[in-house]
Amino acid sequence: MKILLVYPRIPDTFWSFRHALKFISKKASGPPLGLLTIAAMLPKDWEKKLVDLNVEVLRDKQILWADYIYVSAMSVQEASALEVIERCKEHSRTIVAGGPLFTGEPESFADVDHLVLNEGEITFPEFLHDLEQGCLKKEYSTSSYADLSKTPPPEYSLVKISKYVQMSVQYSRGCPYNCDFCEITSLLGHKVRTKSSAQIIQELDNIYLTGHRGTVFFVDDNFIGNRKVIKKDLLPKIIAWMTAHKNPFCFTTQASINLSDDKELMGLMAQAGFVKVFVGIETPEKESLVECGKYLNAEHNMMECVHNIHAAGIEVAAGFIVGFDSDTPKVFQRQIDFIQQSGIITAMVGLLTAPNNTRLYERLSAEGRILNRSNGDNTSQALNFIPKMDKEALLSGYRHIVGTIYSGKAYYHRLKVFLKEYHPIHKLRSGFKFGSLMALMRSMVFIGVLSKNRFRYWNLFFWSLFRRPSLFPMAITYSIYGYHFSKVFTLQS
Repeated sequence: MKILLVYPRIPDTFWSFRHALKFISKKASGPPLGLLTIAAMLPKDWEKKLVDLNVEVLRDKQILWADYIYVSAMSVQEASALEVIERCKEHSRTIVAGGPLFTGEPESFADVDHLVLNEGEITFPEFLHDLEQGCLKKEYSTSSYADLSKTPPPEYSLVKISKYVQMSVQYSRGCPYNCDFCEITSLLGHKVRTKSSAQIIQELDNIYLTGHRGTVFFVDDNFIGNRKVIKKDLLPKIIAWMTAHKNPFCFTTQASINLSDDKELMGLMAQAGFVKVFVGIETPEKESLVECGKYLNAEHNMMECVHNIHAAGIEVAAGFIVGFDSDTPKVFQRQIDFIQQSGIITAMVGLLTAPNNTRLYERLSAEGRILNRSNGDNTSQALNFIPKMDKEALLSGYRHIVGTIYSGKAYYHRLKVFLKEYHPIHKLRSGFKFGSLMALMRSMVFIGVLSKNRFRYWNLFFWSLFRRPSLFPMAITYSIYGYHFSKVFTLQS
């Protein structure tokens, strides 16, 4: 049996880093972890190939080679996924699809031959069994949650390593919290399920053997969902592994704001090589936090939390949202002030969106306020519901936020705020390898000469070179990030 695994293209968004990747001759941030895990579940004697449309093109001969074509996608990849499906149907190939896009609204994909939904550890073996028996169904779904101790290590051998900046692993699924706009709990539940530390060490070994050095992203929605286990078991094992292998990786992940409450946990994460954590801050407005069920944030001084995490040697990237019912026009400047004062360089500000299968969607639907299905990109200025605030005022205020925080003046200011207070435990290993001569030279030309921020670039260049030389590669990295962010928001305005 010949299996072609296809990952659709991600559009040019905040997280694509497409404009930054050009500086280092990379094509995408990371490979499709879901498809690599599915590949590991296939019979060993089957032939399999991966085509990631973010790093290469899909050719007709590849489609014709395959007996079955497996497609996995997120909501933001829908347009590309539909194109892939159409091309495969033109060549009369059987399509098997899964992932959040298809699980969220399976009835929208009539042209897919077989939908393997929810968690693949449960539904994919059922599909393979029926395939062997010759009695395949249209749809495979489950309300149960997978036992991650049985999840096989992703098949990294299918990946063109040189095309990517980082590799990915997943330790846990599920989140103990219940934010009304988030679909994580509806897809993966509240109970935090984890792999064993032995599984994670095996995956790190496998990544190490590919030759990759640099960033490894723990894709968990809330890495600290089970703090006791990661403190007593996982992190000590990672620390030992990293020491034995001379620290070949640095790690990034996602976590809730209460990470800042636990100095021991932050210390262990920093010692293990965690250099960045994405936190859903959402808004400084407590009323809006309560409205959406983000009670944990409402109970914390989030500015203080950010500085505490920075002080522990871990950078905070963060998500922010405007468009809550209780938001007033004052929220726009309050968001700007918080972002600037916190020194959060990577601040993803988006409009509130209501994905299918969320409590927010159910409430707004009952109120007759849903306009259409969410496109999965909350920075695209495409509202899928009727807001309480005047729509044009909301969109104008949103554009004011991103136009301000990603202007050269504001961006370089908070970059310096961060660099002044950031003291990592380990020497940083840049996953983007911006320390390379080629990336540095390109930044000097495209930002230092051709950009309207050239004077700010050179000011930061020499300030970091002489005042914080250990962070000089990071300063150049974030200059390039800023170039990407300004391009994205310019294209969307």
